[in-house]
Amino acid sequence: MMKRIVNLLKGEVTGRVESGFPERVLNLCAEYAVAFWDIRWESPVAFTFTTTRRDWKRLRKLTKRIDCDMTAVSWKGTPFFLGRMRRRVALWGSLAAGVLLLFYSSLFIWDFEIEGNKTVSDQAILRALEKQGVGFGTYSYAVNSAVLRNNILLEMPELSYIAVNVRGCRAYVQVRERVFAPEIVSRRDPGNTVAAKDALVTAIQPWDGEKQVLPGTTVREGQLLISGVVQNDFGGVRYLRGMGKVYGRTWYTLQCRVPLTKQVKTYTGDEKVRRAVLIGKKRINFYFSSSIPGDTYDKIVSQDKWTLPGDVALPVTMVTEHLRPYTLTERERAQEEAVILAEKVLSARLEDAMEEGEVLDRDVTWQTEGDTLLVTLSAECLEQIGRFVDAPE
Repeated sequence: MMKRIVNLLKGEVTGRVESGFPERVLNLCAEYAVAFWDIRWESPVAFTFTTTRRDWKRLRKLTKRIDCDMTAVSWKGTPFFLGRMRRRVALWGSLAAGVLLLFYSSLFIWDFEIEGNKTVSDQAILRALEKQGVGFGTYSYAVNSAVLRNNILLEMPELSYIAVNVRGCRAYVQVRERVFAPEIVSRRDPGNTVAAKDALVTAIQPWDGEKQVLPGTTVREGQLLISGVVQNDFGGVRYLRGMGKVYGRTWYTLQCRVPLTKQVKTYTGDEKVRRAVLIGKKRINFYFSSSIPGDTYDKIVSQDKWTLPGDVALPVTMVTEHLRPYTLTERERAQEEAVILAEKVLSARLEDAMEEGEVLDRDVTWQTEGDTLLVTLSAECLEQIGRFVDAPE
């Protein structure tokens, strides 16, 4: 394979030799080290072979001394290709213009790559960068990383570090999110822990203060559980934070109504494809009308960003939109499907209602009421029911 590539770079010539004594040509090739291959005999006096462009010229000079007819059948390789192209001024001019345009576009930012963020979205970071003048099509050498870092950190307190490094047409943004220190609680401010909801207390863990209930006690919402007002041994009173955790068994009854009919999409089979190209920030549509008949259709958009070998980004993005119209048909919903759907909704509501705990037991029941299904979730949970409140002044 490597030898084949080298020969194509040098240029290959497939020639035909016809002579009364064709072996003389082969003897000349052996005597003067003319390389050849793919020899094929057409007749006792004619054969074809392949050699390099340079050796073909040498062999033509050597065969002038003998009675021989040499004809070039085909040419392959880089020298012949460049020879055919040398007079195509428009082609070379377009190629030069393309190279200059590519070099000019490499001086601007056409792509962003963000890493290190988990809670802060890419869009928020890109908006902050654009607000500081760094966006799609910004001149690369105008980016001052130090000034950019300071301004963005002042604007986005949720970040503790940001670095913008520009390589070619791509800007690499590395961020580190801030870990906020926990709120400092003053032990001098008195308070109490009360019940956040009705429950049966199973365990109480006072951190500071005096517990007011025992395990096995049923409490109501707002009832005092840990008091921050404690009497000392001398008959006086001490004011503490009254903090701690209280675990109790709680009961929930949640309901949800699900219609027994649903609307199903039925695609018509028609599909409209629209294409456009984004050059920088300018969009060029390859379709005449942007109106879409009807409102019931699915729109699937795909973007193909053009890159050169070596992952060099170009300011060109091909946009393809698939429009699939459909009609809505009302159908009956199976009871099992309605129960599963309602159970998912009620389970999410149950998790939101519990602050810290687990579900010990659950039961789902349902009954049909007209064209709806009433689903009831009954659950027994073990959760932390204590809520700290500041002591009244």
